[in-house]
Amino acid sequence: MAVGVDPRKVFPRRFVPPDADLGRWETIEPLGAALLARTPESPDALERWLEDVSELLAAVGEERARRYIAMTSQTDDPERERAYLTFVREVEPRMKALLQRLDEHYLASPHRRALPERYRLFDRSVQTRVALFREANLPLEVREAELEQQYQKVTGAMTVTYRGAERTLQQMARFLEEPDRATREEAWRLIAGRRLADREALDDLYDRLLALRAEIARNAGVPTYREYVWRRRERFDYTPEDCFRFHDAVEAHLVPLAARLHRARQGRLGVERLRPWDLEVDPSGAPPLRPFERPEELAARAEEIFARVDPEFAAQFRFLREEGLLDLASRKGKAPGGYQATLTERRWPFIFMNAVGRDTDVLTLLHEGGHAFNALAVREEPLLAYRHPPMEFAEVASMAMELLTADHLDPFYPDPEERRRAYRHRLERVIRLLPWVATIDAFQHWVYTHPGHSREERRAAWVAAYRRFHPAVDWSGLEEPLESLWHAQLHLFLAPFYYIEYGIAQLGALQVWLRARADYRDAVRRYRAALALGGGAPLPALFAAAGARFAFDAGTVAPLAASLGAELDALGEP
Repeated sequence: MAVGVDPRKVFPRRFVPPDADLGRWETIEPLGAALLARTPESPDALERWLEDVSELLAAVGEERARRYIAMTSQTDDPERERAYLTFVREVEPRMKALLQRLDEHYLASPHRRALPERYRLFDRSVQTRVALFREANLPLEVREAELEQQYQKVTGAMTVTYRGAERTLQQMARFLEEPDRATREEAWRLIAGRRLADREALDDLYDRLLALRAEIARNAGVPTYREYVWRRRERFDYTPEDCFRFHDAVEAHLVPLAARLHRARQGRLGVERLRPWDLEVDPSGAPPLRPFERPEELAARAEEIFARVDPEFAAQFRFLREEGLLDLASRKGKAPGGYQATLTERRWPFIFMNAVGRDTDVLTLLHEGGHAFNALAVREEPLLAYRHPPMEFAEVASMAMELLTADHLDPFYPDPEERRRAYRHRLERVIRLLPWVATIDAFQHWVYTHPGHSREERRAAWVAAYRRFHPAVDWSGLEEPLESLWHAQLHLFLAPFYYIEYGIAQLGALQVWLRARADYRDAVRRYRAALALGGGAPLPALFAAAGARFAFDAGTVAPLAASLGAELDALGEP
């Protein structure tokens, strides 16, 4: 088993003054100037310089992360919004300009080529950043961040009144699991209607984001935003054409499996048509899984589960609980969704989510826990760039944890039948997720390769993508909600082209799962070893370390789909 990390170990500042206020550019600027004034005279001195750069970037990055966490935790607090936007407007553009100068300073060093081999990936990243940087894009990126924050503010304010109580849309999702179909439909229509109330505002926001992003790409001398983002996300190991092969493989091997599950669901429910409000209920008519009532129960039981995977994970998660690094409950004004952010100077993970007592919440916390363990596994890495794995592998860390914990759910489900249902839900979720990833990714490719499209054309493209990968759901009479269903996918607004990572990673996680079924301890050992590599290895090597193959074509998808189908057959009826 890999050597454990000490989450409480402190990394004292060597370069940045201990009392420096890193929310003020006036504090940061002289530190950047001091770095630029140094001329490392040997490879060892250059390494020390890079570590000092990492220290400054980590300290500033943590200041941003804290403000972002505070803002998303309460989007209707004007002071938190002001603090976050002040940083975005006044510090972030200057930091990007400073990073460009530091990158150029590094590339100009005569000792760069004499650095150890481990710096090769870092060197490639720096060259890519320098090539894409344009001063003219700095104010555009500020505006982009402001618009992204507006999306969170709009969606964070979405509530409905149901059964005499004001509820967030996340809280309303509980009612989509109720056996009574009329209850589900009523809840679904309330959610859909509330989203439609902001349809024009969100479409307008998206139009402005598309225009900004196209301008950013043009300024960088790149013909399309897709090509620009491919370089910016450092996707060195695959191409858009690989994504299209993934879409085709999912359509050929996962869509039929999902359609089979939908047909079985329709039959068990005894309905003529499978409607959008029929997708979350247990088709056997059993009551919804309600694994916990309070966030404290969610955290305590998750810790028990992590202990089954590896005692070290339980110790790390206990540390997160003790240090207040979890914000789990849904509440009015809180941004939707969930994420794991890293406090980059302390090298601590923070988990944010919107728990309301559903099985999905358990899965979300286990998922974000995988990210957190990844962040802690690389605490000793001195180079900030290598403390962050490529996102395609970062999601393996989280998705594999979902599956490694699937046999250990009894702290939430002591009843064997409920445990079987929860496990089946895990597998069905994977089967539903991959077509959804293909839908979102195919839609993004269309959006960014059809500049100047109208809203009507965009809606039609979305519906076409949705129907390609979800043919079994009947949306008759619900055309308007379907046309705007993509508004709920925050990645489209906040992280353009960030979604294929979930599909690539899910295939990697499934390979970890299959290995675990043959030799659980070996699979966990490999998983931990891969987490410890951070961003210090290319994607194929990270996947190989975890015991998986980096590929997402039919040759990879088909056998994994077959394994999922066989496992569901073995579990019996839902």
